[in-house]
Amino acid sequence: MPDFFKESYDLFEYTRLLRRDFHVHPELGFKEFRTAGIVARELSQMGLEVTTGVAETGVVALLKGSSPGPVILLRFDMDALPVTEETGVDYASQNLGVMHACGHDGHISIGITVARILNNVRKDLKGTVKFVFQPAEEGLGGARKMIEEGVLGNPEPIKTLALHLWNERPVGWLGLVPGPMMAGSAYFSLNITGRGGHGAAPQQTNDPVVAAAAVVSGLQTIVSRNIGPMQPAVLSVTYLRAGETYNVIPSSAELRGTVRFFEKSIKDKVLTRMEEMASQVAGAFNCQSELIINDVSSAVVNDPDLTRRLQTLAATVLPDITVDSTYQTMISEDMALMMDVVPGCYFLVGSANPEKGLNYGHHHPRFNFDEAILPRAAAFMAAAAYNLLQ
Repeated sequence: MPDFFKESYDLFEYTRLLRRDFHVHPELGFKEFRTAGIVARELSQMGLEVTTGVAETGVVALLKGSSPGPVILLRFDMDALPVTEETGVDYASQNLGVMHACGHDGHISIGITVARILNNVRKDLKGTVKFVFQPAEEGLGGARKMIEEGVLGNPEPIKTLALHLWNERPVGWLGLVPGPMMAGSAYFSLNITGRGGHGAAPQQTNDPVVAAAAVVSGLQTIVSRNIGPMQPAVLSVTYLRAGETYNVIPSSAELRGTVRFFEKSIKDKVLTRMEEMASQVAGAFNCQSELIINDVSSAVVNDPDLTRRLQTLAATVLPDITVDSTYQTMISEDMALMMDVVPGCYFLVGSANPEKGLNYGHHHPRFNFDEAILPRAAAFMAAAAYNLLQ
């Protein structure tokens, strides 16, 4: 097998320049026009078959080996977040209020680098590598839209691979977990309607603010009292809005939040209890409730055999790596939707470095990662794809 570790380090400066350029110019989901243009340009210059405009801004490219064989899909997400950057680095975002606060700038540059590495060994590939650069991973439905537009066909992959730089763990850590690894998620909006009026005459109203407060408290008992303590679930109310001024009781209130789970049965139980709780508690205050659910993603469940195969590979490709086979997180990832159709492995690459102050969590305005991880991640992804086509 080629020395992917050496090859990726030879390309380190190229990878880092790409990453910093993407970081300076972040773009929100379904608006990654500049980003997609650079991806398409780089892949086209390598001679790959490139298709643009998939799910609005997505890019798909085919790297065909010298002989027929299976298709392996590699996915890299491209979107940034509506966060104002506070890192102070000289390559900070120039797009006010938008920031690569999750590491997707690293993912894009890793993906392009992997394409370059594998293109250099094209003659050894027995099959096809399908590169998918996905828009709108951050809760906007990018994976779902790509699937609807046929990304899992023509040609159809037999395995999928994806990665995420992970600031919850340090450089040198690799999360390769057989089975469930990341939670599924759903977003909810809960509208509570009552009868407004003067703040000095609450007896003439059906106050939706008081009802909303009681509903929030009630919702927090669902996981603790309806879900077994050994079954992971999270219900978080993250938004509450009602009223416009001091002396007017409004006629409605809105709650928003998220539900996280590993098992569909748990999700269904939580949502059922939410509907019951909201209706009955709001009703006790003579108010009505309406619950609206937006399914974002199922849980990320890694193919056990494939994951164990990659665990063995990691020991040969990455020096001084610590493989964690038990890590789980309630953070979600819409790559799960592709993996529901085509088995795969989603792995996490430790990217924090506390000694350099690079240990802020994902979605934080001071989030940044140790760029030393870029060649390590690229080397492992390239080696994994190569290995699966042998």
